[in-house]
Amino acid sequence: MKIALLIPCYNEAAVLPLFWQECQKALSSLSDTQFDYIFINDGSKDDTLGWLKELASKNSQVKIISLSRNFGKEAALTAGLKEGENYDAVVVIDADLQDPPALIVDFIRYFKEGFDIVYGQRGNRASDTFFKRTTATLFYKIYNLLSTYPMPANAGDFRLLSRRAVQAVLALPERERFMKGIFNWIGYKTKAVPFTRTPRAAGNTAWNYWKLWNFSLQGLTSCSTGLLRLWTYMGIVIACLAGLYAIFIAYKKIMFGNPVSGYTSLMVAILFFSGVQLISLGIIGEYLGRIFMETKQRPLYLIDEKINCK
Repeated sequence: MKIALLIPCYNEAAVLPLFWQECQKALSSLSDTQFDYIFINDGSKDDTLGWLKELASKNSQVKIISLSRNFGKEAALTAGLKEGENYDAVVVIDADLQDPPALIVDFIRYFKEGFDIVYGQRGNRASDTFFKRTTATLFYKIYNLLSTYPMPANAGDFRLLSRRAVQAVLALPERERFMKGIFNWIGYKTKAVPFTRTPRAAGNTAWNYWKLWNFSLQGLTSCSTGLLRLWTYMGIVIACLAGLYAIFIAYKKIMFGNPVSGYTSLMVAILFFSGVQLISLGIIGEYLGRIFMETKQRPLYLIDEKINCK
C-alpha cells in the first residue's frame, strides 16, 4: 500500500527538521506501507525550500512542489492532492507538529477497515487562547446553522482521504476553495479520531486574527447561501416591525394629538436602518466578489519547480 503525506509549507524552516524526525519515528512501525512525502512550498520567504531540496537529494521518497508565489493554503493543498491522486490514500498534515504524526497509524487502521475519510478531531483547544476558542466555537455554530451540510466542530485539515475521495475533491472546479467544507461535502464513509492538539514545536504561525476572520468569511460564503437568505428574513421582520410602529404613531396622533417623535428617535431609526443596509450590501458584495473571481477562470496556482515528482 502506498500513502502520500501532503505537507503545505509557508516559512516552516525552523520546524521541518523536527517534523521529519517525528514522522520517521511515528511511521517506522508500518512496515507494510510505503510512504512518500509531498511538500508544497507555498512561496516561503525563509530557507524552507533550501532545506527541502537538501532533504530530497538524500531521500527519493521526498517530493517537492514549489509554487511561484504564496497562493494560500487551500491552493497549496489542491496542488498536493493533484500530485497524490494515484496513491491508495493521502494524509494531509501541517508541519508545525500541532497535529501528531503518530495519529496517522490510527488513520491507516480505520482506512483498512473501509473508511474513505479519517480525520483528527481536537478533543479540546487548551493550547489556544480564550478568544480563539470562543470565536472558533462561534464559527462552527454559525456555519452549521447556515449550511445544508453541517461540518464537525474542531476538525481541521488533518485527515486521511482515500483515492476516490481525493478524486472527488479534484473534480470540484471552484477557485474560491474552503477545503474543510469541501472535504465534508463529498461525503463517503467517515471516521473521527479525537486527539489533543499541542502548541507549535518551533517557528511562528502565519495566521493572525485578521486572516482568520477573512478565512471564516470565505468558509461561510463558499459553502452556503444561508447568509443571503438570513438577510431576506431579517428584512421581512424589520419591515413588519416598522409597519406596526407606523400604525402605533398614527394611532397616538389621532387619539391623543401627540406629535411625532423628535430628532433623537428619528436619528436612531435612520442610523439603525442605514447600518442594516450597509451590512446587507457587504454580504451581497462578498458573494459578488467570489462570482467575479470564479468568472476570471485563472489557474488556482502556478508551479515554479518540481523535485522527484512525476
